Amino acid sequence: MIEIRVQTEPFDIAAEQETLWRGRPQVGALVTFLGLMRDINEDESVQRMRLEHYPGMTEKALATIAGEAGRRWTLEGVRIIHRVGDLAPQDPIVLVAVASRHRGDAFRACEFLIDYLKTRAPFWKQELTSSGTRWVEARAGDDAAARRWER
Repeated sequence: MIEIRVQTEPFDIAAEQETLWRGRPQVGALVTFLGLMRDINEDESVQRMRLEHYPGMTEKALATIAGEAGRRWTLEGVRIIHRVGDLAPQDPIVLVAVASRHRGDAFRACEFLIDYLKTRAPFWKQELTSSGTRWVEARAGDDAAARRWER
């Protein structure tokens, strides 16, 4: 079971996690990653962020990444929720949740998903800082993290 959602609305973290394991006794592990908006980036204060995406293309890219995780590890479910639109510091941006029979598969798949999501998912981030607006560039560390999963 793979579920991908790109939305402007906030999400209920606990409810999203519970739907991956409740009533599914084969699930022995649930690993989640929650990405939050920070109020600082590159040593500069950030007041707001606007996340943009290309509808349809973004969901397809996320589904491809989730499908690859399912081929690499034995998973019982994957849920990726990514917010777009205007966000403020402390707003949840992304939830990656992975259910599996065993913790090892769940941990590795969750880490794989967030590493690839940070580098391959078509999102564009614009920050409002004390010196104006700027587009956020990919970080070299994110690219390096994703490369370690290449086969």
